[in-house]
Amino acid sequence: MDLSSLYRIAADILLILHTMVVLFIVVGLLLILAGGARGWSWVRNPWFRLAHVIAIAVVVIQAWGGVICKLTVWEQALRQRAGDTAYADAFIVHWLDRLLYYEAPIWVFTLCYSLFGLVVAAAWYRVRPRAFRCGDH
Repeated sequence: MDLSSLYRIAADILLILHTMVVLFIVVGLLLILAGGARGWSWVRNPWFRLAHVIAIAVVVIQAWGGVICKLTVWEQALRQRAGDTAYADAFIVHWLDRLLYYEAPIWVFTLCYSLFGLVVAAAWYRVRPRAFRCGDH
């Protein structure tokens, strides 16, 4: 396996990781809201909730600061090192790319991320996490 293939594989892994982060943020909120309504105790886990609120806070702060997500920057750098100018035609890369990257003015993303962050903050108060306790996992 040559070095460009390793860079391409690393970029694909980063794209998958990026997709998992997006899913954690989006699906996490849906589960928190559904779990609050259905009485699921695990959605009140303070570690899960803290990780969730930090994840969307990072996205919102980056958007307001005009900073491109580091996962995107690293993935693009790896693809350039692999000699790629565009995404490969591999199935997983093609569809993950279409889910994550789309074109709109930057203010649209900032607005969407900010509104989503506000919904996450509201969910923090609507579906309160348990207090942190020793041994809480």
